[in-house]
Amino acid sequence: MSDQSEILWNQFEEERRQAASSKDAEALRVKYLGKKGPVSALLKNLGALPPDQRKAAGEAINRLKARLEESVEALMQEWSGREEEAKLKTDLPDPSLPGTALPLGTLHPVTQIGLEVAAIFVSMGFFLAEGPEAEDEYYNFEALNVPKHHPARDMQDTFYLENGQVLRTQTSPVQIRTMETIKPPFKMVALGKVYRRDSDITHSPMFSQMEGLVVGENVTMADLKGTLAAFAEKMFGKRLTRFRASYFPFTEPSAEMDVQCIFCEGKGCRVCKNTGWMEILGCGMVNPRVFEAVKYDPEKYTGFAFGMGIERMAMQRFGIHDIRLLFNSDVRFLRQF
Repeated sequence: MSDQSEILWNQFEEERRQAASSKDAEALRVKYLGKKGPVSALLKNLGALPPDQRKAAGEAINRLKARLEESVEALMQEWSGREEEAKLKTDLPDPSLPGTALPLGTLHPVTQIGLEVAAIFVSMGFFLAEGPEAEDEYYNFEALNVPKHHPARDMQDTFYLENGQVLRTQTSPVQIRTMETIKPPFKMVALGKVYRRDSDITHSPMFSQMEGLVVGENVTMADLKGTLAAFAEKMFGKRLTRFRASYFPFTEPSAEMDVQCIFCEGKGCRVCKNTGWMEILGCGMVNPRVFEAVKYDPEKYTGFAFGMGIERMAMQRFGIHDIRLLFNSDVRFLRQF
């Protein structure tokens, strides 16, 4: 049996040297190791041998089979590698074929409105300022004339952190930090996230806000009204606006600005709650106590400030009835914008 195995191996080696492709290697595998090959025939003939010779013969056949399998596998890998390399050299990509089109995302509606609002004020000579979202109580409250007994300091409105800081409840602290570093006159806006303990169809624990501040000599309420009326016209088109008296601790006098409903043109609808008006922002003349906190002379300088919720602005622009839709990441909803 050993002689037969050696003869079969030498025959295989001769044909192996003549193999010129992976197909030839596969043909060798089928010829020698297939069901009708010589190895299978030798295994079938074991039963015809004397019992005392079967064990040695079986071991010899298994050794031959293992050598053949190892040699065929090596030959397959060798020729597969050669053929792949040759294909890469000859089968070059066609540069004239169009590329694979990948789906592109779009800006979130809140981002769209935030950028649009910022661009309007930048075009009017304002600059963008930034500040931290984890803020000291001094900047978030005290410097803005919000004393410790004020309701806004209550836990139900503010997120307090373990280190004594708070998550800012408005972007107004950026105004204080800006006034501490530069001198009037200037016009600035701050766009960013703010946090309050509030959540329903029109409120979110986290939302985006823009604050604006103008400081200089002889800045008046007329400047405030003219600036914000120009903004409303650029944002919503030509339509009526009005100012209603209000209260904010950091401005005096204070007001809220309404614009004629863009959906019903002032006739009354569900969006404007049948009033014909939509509130868009709060504003007022800077309280002299705020200037004192940043060491501005309130006898020399005056200014006005305003603030608006970007999500609320997006809801008004797009007719969205539930603020939570803006945070649900529902692609079906976002594709509309």
